[in-house]
Amino acid sequence: MAIVKRDEGKKVNSNINVTPMVDVMLVLLIIFMVITPMLNNKVNVDLARSKNAVAMDDASKEDAVTVAVTRDNKIYLNKDQTTLADLGGKVNDLLQNKTSKIVYFRADARSHYGTVEDAVDAVRTAGVDEVGLLTEQRTPDTKPPTGGQ
Repeated sequence: MAIVKRDEGKKVNSNINVTPMVDVMLVLLIIFMVITPMLNNKVNVDLARSKNAVAMDDASKEDAVTVAVTRDNKIYLNKDQTTLADLGGKVNDLLQNKTSKIVYFRADARSHYGTVEDAVDAVRTAGVDEVGLLTEQRTPDTKPPTGGQ
Protein backbone atom coordinates (compact mmCIF):
# COMPACT_ATOMS: atom_id res chain seq x y z
CA MET A 1 0.00 0.00 0.00
CA ALA A 2 1.45 3.29 -1.06
CA ILE A 3 1.20 6.30 1.09
CA VAL A 4 0.30 9.45 -0.77
CA LYS A 5 1.74 12.55 0.69
CA ARG A 6 -0.53 15.57 0.52
CA ASP A 7 0.87 18.98 -0.24
CA GLU A 8 -1.33 20.96 2.08
CA GLY A 9 1.36 23.52 2.68
CA LYS A 10 1.50 24.54 -0.99
CA LYS A 11 1.09 28.29 -1.53
CA VAL A 12 -1.94 29.61 -3.39
CA ASN A 13 -1.28 31.53 -6.59
CA SER A 14 -2.19 35.13 -5.68
CA ASN A 15 -1.47 36.72 -9.06
CA ILE A 16 -4.33 38.59 -10.70
CA ASN A 17 -5.28 37.34 -14.13
CA VAL A 18 -5.43 40.50 -16.29
CA THR A 19 -6.04 38.75 -19.61
CA PRO A 20 -9.84 39.26 -19.57
CA MET A 21 -9.39 42.93 -18.70
CA VAL A 22 -6.93 43.39 -21.59
CA ASP A 23 -9.39 41.66 -23.94
CA VAL A 24 -12.18 44.03 -22.92
CA MET A 25 -9.93 47.07 -23.34
CA LEU A 26 -8.88 45.96 -26.83
CA VAL A 27 -12.50 45.43 -27.86
CA LEU A 28 -13.39 48.92 -26.60
CA LEU A 29 -10.41 50.38 -28.45
CA ILE A 30 -11.51 48.73 -31.69
CA ILE A 31 -15.07 49.99 -31.23
CA PHE A 32 -13.84 53.56 -30.70
CA MET A 33 -11.53 53.32 -33.71
CA VAL A 34 -14.42 52.21 -35.92
CA ILE A 35 -16.97 54.72 -34.63
CA THR A 36 -14.77 57.83 -34.46
CA PRO A 37 -14.59 58.43 -38.24
CA MET A 38 -18.38 58.22 -38.35
CA LEU A 39 -18.73 61.12 -35.93
CA ASN A 40 -18.31 63.69 -38.65
CA ASN A 41 -19.82 67.00 -37.64
CA LYS A 42 -20.02 68.39 -41.13
CA VAL A 43 -22.77 68.12 -43.70
CA ASN A 44 -21.75 65.73 -46.45
CA VAL A 45 -21.32 67.59 -49.75
CA ASP A 46 -19.19 66.99 -52.83
CA LEU A 47 -17.22 70.21 -53.06
CA ALA A 48 -16.43 71.79 -56.39
CA ARG A 49 -12.84 71.48 -57.56
CA SER A 50 -10.52 74.36 -58.30
CA LYS A 51 -7.08 74.57 -59.90
CA ASN A 52 -5.97 77.55 -57.84
CA ALA A 53 -7.46 76.70 -54.45
CA VAL A 54 -6.08 78.61 -51.48
CA ALA A 55 -5.87 76.90 -48.10
CA MET A 56 -8.34 78.30 -45.57
CA ASP A 57 -7.15 76.84 -42.29
CA ASP A 58 -9.67 78.80 -40.23
CA ALA A 59 -12.54 76.97 -41.94
CA SER A 60 -11.75 73.77 -40.06
CA LYS A 61 -11.80 75.36 -36.61
CA GLU A 62 -14.54 74.39 -34.15
CA ASP A 63 -15.99 77.91 -33.94
CA ALA A 64 -15.98 78.56 -37.70
CA VAL A 65 -19.37 79.47 -39.15
CA THR A 66 -20.12 77.36 -42.22
CA VAL A 67 -23.10 77.32 -44.52
CA ALA A 68 -23.58 74.16 -46.57
CA VAL A 69 -25.79 73.84 -49.64
CA THR A 70 -26.45 70.21 -50.50
CA ARG A 71 -27.12 68.57 -53.83
CA ASP A 72 -30.88 68.77 -53.23
CA ASN A 73 -30.54 72.49 -52.33
CA LYS A 74 -31.07 72.13 -48.59
CA ILE A 75 -29.28 74.76 -46.52
CA TYR A 76 -27.38 73.94 -43.32
CA LEU A 77 -25.86 76.40 -40.88
CA ASN A 78 -22.97 74.51 -39.31
CA LYS A 79 -24.75 71.14 -39.00
CA ASP A 80 -28.34 72.31 -38.41
CA GLN A 81 -30.76 72.52 -41.31
CA THR A 82 -32.30 75.95 -41.80
CA THR A 83 -34.33 77.87 -44.34
CA LEU A 84 -33.14 80.68 -46.55
CA ALA A 85 -35.44 83.11 -44.72
CA ASP A 86 -33.93 82.25 -41.30
CA LEU A 87 -30.31 82.06 -42.46
CA GLY A 88 -29.42 85.75 -42.10
CA GLY A 89 -30.79 86.07 -38.57
CA LYS A 90 -29.11 82.89 -37.37
CA VAL A 91 -25.76 83.93 -38.86
CA ASN A 92 -26.11 87.34 -37.23
CA ASP A 93 -26.72 85.65 -33.85
CA LEU A 94 -23.66 83.41 -34.25
CA LEU A 95 -21.36 86.28 -35.22
CA GLN A 96 -22.62 88.70 -32.56
CA ASN A 97 -19.58 88.44 -30.27
CA LYS A 98 -16.92 87.61 -32.85
CA THR A 99 -14.35 90.09 -34.07
CA SER A 100 -13.87 88.51 -37.50
CA LYS A 101 -17.13 88.08 -39.34
CA ILE A 102 -16.23 85.36 -41.84
CA VAL A 103 -18.66 82.73 -43.12
CA TYR A 104 -17.44 79.73 -45.12
CA PHE A 105 -19.63 78.16 -47.80
CA ARG A 106 -19.50 74.45 -48.58
CA ALA A 107 -21.67 74.13 -51.68
CA ASP A 108 -22.16 70.83 -53.44
CA ALA A 109 -20.81 70.91 -56.99
CA ARG A 110 -24.22 69.80 -58.31
CA SER A 111 -26.37 72.24 -56.32
CA HIS A 112 -28.20 75.07 -58.03
CA TYR A 113 -26.07 78.16 -58.45
CA GLY A 114 -29.11 80.30 -57.64
CA THR A 115 -29.54 78.67 -54.24
CA VAL A 116 -25.90 79.31 -53.37
CA GLU A 117 -26.22 82.90 -54.58
CA ASP A 118 -29.35 83.45 -52.47
CA ALA A 119 -27.59 82.03 -49.41
CA VAL A 120 -24.59 84.32 -49.96
CA ASP A 121 -26.95 87.31 -50.30
CA ALA A 122 -28.71 86.38 -47.05
CA VAL A 123 -25.39 86.12 -45.23
CA ARG A 124 -24.11 89.40 -46.69
CA THR A 125 -27.33 91.13 -45.60
CA ALA A 126 -26.65 89.88 -42.05
CA GLY A 127 -23.48 91.99 -41.97
CA VAL A 128 -20.80 89.45 -42.83
CA ASP A 129 -17.47 91.02 -43.81
CA GLU A 130 -15.97 88.11 -45.73
CA VAL A 131 -17.29 85.01 -47.47
CA GLY A 132 -15.07 82.01 -48.18
CA LEU A 133 -16.07 79.51 -50.86
CA LEU A 134 -14.57 76.14 -49.96
CA THR A 135 -13.39 73.91 -52.80
CA GLU A 136 -11.10 70.95 -53.25
CA GLN A 137 -7.81 71.07 -55.11
CA ARG A 138 -8.28 69.85 -58.66
CA THR A 139 -5.70 67.42 -59.90
CA PRO A 140 -4.66 67.71 -63.56
CA ASP A 141 -6.63 64.61 -64.59
CA THR A 142 -9.97 65.51 -62.93
CA LYS A 143 -12.72 67.31 -64.76
CA PRO A 144 -15.54 69.41 -63.33
CA PRO A 145 -18.75 67.49 -62.56
CA THR A 146 -21.45 67.50 -65.19
CA GLY A 147 -25.16 66.91 -65.07
CA GLY A 148 -26.23 69.53 -62.52
CA GLN A 149 -29.84 69.59 -61.44
